Amino acid sequence: MADKNQKTFAGFNDVSIRADVYGDNHERPVLFAHGGGQTRHAWRQTGRLLAEQGCQSFCIDLRGHGESDWSKGGDYGIDMFAEDLLCICDQLEFPPVLVGASLGGIAAMVAAGDLRPGVFSALIFVDVTPHLEPTGVDKIVGFMGEHLAEGFGSLEEAADVIADYLPNRPKRKNLSGLEKNLRKGDDGRYRWHWDPQFIKGLYSPTTVRDPLWLSHAVEKIDVPILLVRGQMSELVSEESVRQFLELRPDAKFVDVAKAGHMVAGDHNDAFTAAIADFLSHDLGWK
Repeated sequence: MADKNQKTFAGFNDVSIRADVYGDNHERPVLFAHGGGQTRHAWRQTGRLLAEQGCQSFCIDLRGHGESDWSKGGDYGIDMFAEDLLCICDQLEFPPVLVGASLGGIAAMVAAGDLRPGVFSALIFVDVTPHLEPTGVDKIVGFMGEHLAEGFGSLEEAADVIADYLPNRPKRKNLSGLEKNLRKGDDGRYRWHWDPQFIKGLYSPTTVRDPLWLSHAVEKIDVPILLVRGQMSELVSEESVRQFLELRPDAKFVDVAKAGHMVAGDHNDAFTAAIADFLSHDLGWK
């Protein structure tokens, strides 16, 4: 199993970005950017497996998430996340392959399409396209906004809420991993790990829900692209995929069965295999 090291990157405007690093092949970096409300631990299995295949995996906590700094002034516009990715790339020896899920993928669209073309050597979008289903977005935002102030009295209570939200997954029996997604306050109650201000600033109509802006960004990306969708996704429909492939007919597409929006967590083996195949056959990383 690949060894894990920890690293702190300097993000945009002095925000520190925490990362787990697997492997030591500096010529083949893969940068993983999770979705809103997740942490770097969402990529743990995939990061390790790719490292064992000769890559170096950087799994980051986005600003306002996990162990990374909260954004000064509560600024969580999509451009802030994109700028963080650019700052991280400046601290790597080679342009990485960017694997971005949901929020991480949207930030990558802006970084590579609008801000700095060529910053990544390839892009893997995980269940995210410029055209997201509004009902799916609303469901996620609604879940993330619940229990924000009062939190949970125990890990078991938080596990019950997650189980109701993700009925397709078996309920956690070992709750130790859940602690990585929560923070314990001085009052003894557990709350989600992310900055509460994140919810207020992220999903505004001028950022994530502007498909025209994101479509233009995707059209300008000048490196190989893979789109991985969870077949049961509530955010990325078959129509969303069709529109994406019209924008980028050169892109590869993989539909992962028995997976929803959180593809890596729902069916990690198939997800990792799709990425490894893209790296090997499309990028020539033998």
